[in-house]
Amino acid sequence: MTSQWRARTGRIAVLTGAGISTDSGIPDFRGPRGVWTKDPIAELLSTYQSYVSDADLRARAWLARRDNPAWHAVPNPAHNSLADLERAGRAVTIITQNIDRLHQRAGSSPDRVIEIHGNMFEVVCIECDYQTTMAATLERVAAGEPDPPCPDCGGILKAATVMFGQQMDHRTLTKATITAEASEIFLAIGTSLQVEPAASMCSIAVGSGADLVIVNADPTPYDVMATEVVREPIGTAVPRLVAEILAA
Repeated sequence: MTSQWRARTGRIAVLTGAGISTDSGIPDFRGPRGVWTKDPIAELLSTYQSYVSDADLRARAWLARRDNPAWHAVPNPAHNSLADLERAGRAVTIITQNIDRLHQRAGSSPDRVIEIHGNMFEVVCIECDYQTTMAATLERVAAGEPDPPCPDCGGILKAATVMFGQQMDHRTLTKATITAEASEIFLAIGTSLQVEPAASMCSIAVGSGADLVIVNADPTPYDVMATEVVREPIGTAVPRLVAEILAA
């Protein structure tokens, strides 16, 4: 029976995508009202080669970062319930594709959140080791620099996020893979499971004996290997599932 997975007492891994943050006012990317669905050109802002080769695109990207709704977003019941799972003493690690840090703001321990796509609150140079905060760089944009260069080497600055076409951090990916392999329960929440290597964490977990539970409004390529698929809205489904895990 599908309910039996709730009684497993081992490690819990959670993979979260953009869908978990939509109730916080941050639109997803591929959904019916997604950022890329409504404006396909916006996807170029997340494509590394386009970004580094087009100064006008970079200027647009800085404005998009300035206007990102994540600056004012607050954690929703799904984020909060995952933090409650950790506070209740369960061994839970979150692998997130999101860059909004809402998991940490909900109370999940920073060392229990693996940001496989980086975060939007820091800025790095693609040429040297320069790093700074996004807030400091946006102050330069507001002061009249539409595409602020690196103050150390003159190189291109970007958010500390992993863009399409950009290599992921090997250590972060290894940590996520080990987390998936060690899990007994693997929850995939609000992700289309179309972007690799994040999506492959599902098959890694299942291959190591975990029960896969997918919470997503639309079908995913990994539904066929899931122990349970939940189409219920994330804001109600995740708190319910967490409560059932703790009750079991």
